[in-house]
Amino acid sequence: MTRRNLLSSAAALFAGMLGGVPQTARADQGQHYEVSYTTEQWKQRLSPEQYYVLREQGTEYAFSSPLDTEKRVGVYECAGCALPVFSSTTKFDSGTGWPSFWAPITGAIGTTKDSSFFMVRTEVHCRRCGSHLGHVFDDGPKPTGLRYCINGVALIFVPKA
Repeated sequence: MTRRNLLSSAAALFAGMLGGVPQTARADQGQHYEVSYTTEQWKQRLSPEQYYVLREQGTEYAFSSPLDTEKRVGVYECAGCALPVFSSTTKFDSGTGWPSFWAPITGAIGTTKDSSFFMVRTEVHCRRCGSHLGHVFDDGPKPTGLRYCINGVALIFVPKA
């Protein structure tokens, strides 16, 4: 078992005991985005799990998303606004239980410092609607060395026709 798998498993176990991992509110929470809805409109548009992850910066359970093992060619869109955020050409199996990518589609995401749970991470959000997608770490494969660890519930997979 690699160190990453061990840490991911421990984090998933801890998240499961807490019913998911809530994140602290982002500093840009009041920022205006191209796509913007009221809290009630977001709740009508999204499932409860999507709302928890996308709007409350939550984390889904590890290994719970079918997108973690998705192998088809296509594009992954933000579940909040349908902006294409990741391509299947940058997807890889990180073994962490969440869909992982080594690069986003250019200009599709924004990042914010997340200092919740006694650690500092980089949160990834949709640049168009501000929805929380996941986090990025510096332990990914070449060519970027980055691992965008993304909640499957935050994505919609659109297979290439």
